[in-house]
Amino acid sequence: MEEGAANPKKTVFVGGIGDDVDEAVLLDTFSTFGDVIEVQLPVTQAHQSQPTEVKHRGFAFVTFSSAGDAQDAIDNMDMNELRGRILKVNLARPMKAQPQLQGNRAVWESEEWLKEYAKPLAESGGLRGRRSEPRSTSQEAAPEGADDAEMAG
Repeated sequence: MEEGAANPKKTVFVGGIGDDVDEAVLLDTFSTFGDVIEVQLPVTQAHQSQPTEVKHRGFAFVTFSSAGDAQDAIDNMDMNELRGRILKVNLARPMKAQPQLQGNRAVWESEEWLKEYAKPLAESGGLRGRRSEPRSTSQEAAPEGADDAEMAG
C-alpha cells in the first residue's frame, strides 16, 4: 500500500460528480492543489441486462502527497461546481467494519457458519429425537370443558 493511501488525512472524498467526469478530469482538476498520488473512481454495473457497461458511483477518492494539499483541495472545491454539478469535498474517513454480507444468502448458508455453529444431525436429535420424546399432553390432562371455561371468563 502506498504511503498516501495509508494516511486518510491525505485522501479526500469527492461526492456529487457527474456521469461525464472520469479519472482524468479529476486528476486535472485536483492537481492544481498539489501532487496527486492516486484517483479512485469506484464503478458499478450500469444495468443487469448490459453487464459490460459500467459507470462510476458518483463519488471518488483523491489522495495527495501531503495533508496540506488535501486541505487546500477541500477549502477550494467543497460546494464548488465541476461540469455543472456541485461537489461535496471533505476528508475521507475509513470505512466502519461491516459484517461480510453475501448478497441475499442467509448466514447459515455459508460453510464457515455451518462449521462453527451447526451440530451433526446425530448430535442434534434431528427428526428421530423429536419423535422419541414424549409429546406434551397438557390438553389431554386438562378436564373436559376447562379450555372453554377459561376462554369465556
